[in-house]
Amino acid sequence: MKLYSYFRSSASYRVRIALNVKNLTYDYVPVHLVREGGEQLKPEYRKINADGIVPTLADGNHLLPQSLAIIEYLEETHPEPPLLPKAPLDRAYVRSVALQVACEIHPLNNLRVLRYLKHSLRVDDDAKDAWYRHWIDAGFATLEMHLAGEARTGKLCFGDTPTLADACLIPQVFNAQRFKVDTAKFPTIQRIYDHAMQLDAFARAAPGAQPDAE
Repeated sequence: MKLYSYFRSSASYRVRIALNVKNLTYDYVPVHLVREGGEQLKPEYRKINADGIVPTLADGNHLLPQSLAIIEYLEETHPEPPLLPKAPLDRAYVRSVALQVACEIHPLNNLRVLRYLKHSLRVDDDAKDAWYRHWIDAGFATLEMHLAGEARTGKLCFGDTPTLADACLIPQVFNAQRFKVDTAKFPTIQRIYDHAMQLDAFARAAPGAQPDAE
């Protein structure tokens, strides 16, 4: 397998976590999202992923875009160790946490949105960063209440075993801290992040551990 990835891409980070949890080996193919206007937008990469985004997983001759679809594919083709619990209600719960991050929080703060704010709407860097922090604070406030009040929350989002929910949450916390969001305001989220980063699968997936880290 090959993973087309960028070290700071939270979507790529999710897939790296999943691959590591499942002990799968893969070739890392860096795609720089900033250099020369973004390597993901060049024709060579558009042949691999027409949307011009990362990650893309190549498994044999098959190219798979979209981080959550990739992780679900890995779950189905390499079911052990699982990233989703067995009970349908628990699986739905884990997916709901993952989707809260991937569909409600992350889309407002991804690189394409930040670039549009800066280059098309002429928003200055301070206002752009304020936008980012506002939506992280709003999303994390809700997620914190959700996790703190849920009996299924353990050392991680669902008990003490890594799941799809953690694969989505941990990269978002990393990015929040990078933009100077005070994540200590969200003690359950911070505790889950701190514990996860002690685990080998998460530590090896971290941006600073990637071959294209700057």
